[in-house]
Amino acid sequence: MKEFKQANLVTRFRARFRSFWVENRQFFLLLACIVFFKSAIADLSSISGASMLPTLLDGDKVWVNKLAYDVKIPFTEISLAEVSDPGRGDIVIIDSKRAGKRLVKRIVGVPGDTIYMQNNTLVINGVPANYEVLSRDSESIIIQEELPDSAHQARLSSRYVNRSSRSYGPTVVPADQYFVLGDNRDNSADSRIYSFVPRGEIIGRSSSVVFSLDSHNNYLPRGERFLAELE
Repeated sequence: MKEFKQANLVTRFRARFRSFWVENRQFFLLLACIVFFKSAIADLSSISGASMLPTLLDGDKVWVNKLAYDVKIPFTEISLAEVSDPGRGDIVIIDSKRAGKRLVKRIVGVPGDTIYMQNNTLVINGVPANYEVLSRDSESIIIQEELPDSAHQARLSSRYVNRSSRSYGPTVVPADQYFVLGDNRDNSADSRIYSFVPRGEIIGRSSSVVFSLDSHNNYLPRGERFLAELE
């Protein structure tokens, strides 16, 4: 009798599970597709902090193209095929093992580059970057920085900072690794602290803000940031 009851329970469980699957399989298939898409193709990444000012603001949600450089096995760093090489000026999302968290930084040095910084002047392969002051106030100086392959804005502090962080190197970027900096040069933990970034830790490239919430104004949306392109 006991064995009969157990068999009956198993049969009823299987019937209920089969019915549940039939009724909800479209939802679970959709969920699986979403998880696969977020893991292997594209995702949103939240910006927290000021290390990428003035390019990215605290509260920005940026689009991450995970197929920009590599086709990877979902949930791993294993690359199945290389699509393109990360380039100078690219804004990348990094799963940093040294930092123990995700980072959003800009690539300024690619494999083989010799990188040198002197008082925030970036020198790549012996050629100093060009700079133009766009604006300044009591808090910061906004500059235009021209690298060999791209140009973008960066921020320097007008107040006292640790001057030693403004100089670095010279150092040569190893194969399959990259040198990254935050655009907010005096307030960024980047390759000057965590060293080079292995290619396998680069999750993807970001080229636009999807939307933005202002944490200093009751998390109201910033309309001007909606689908804004990044330099």
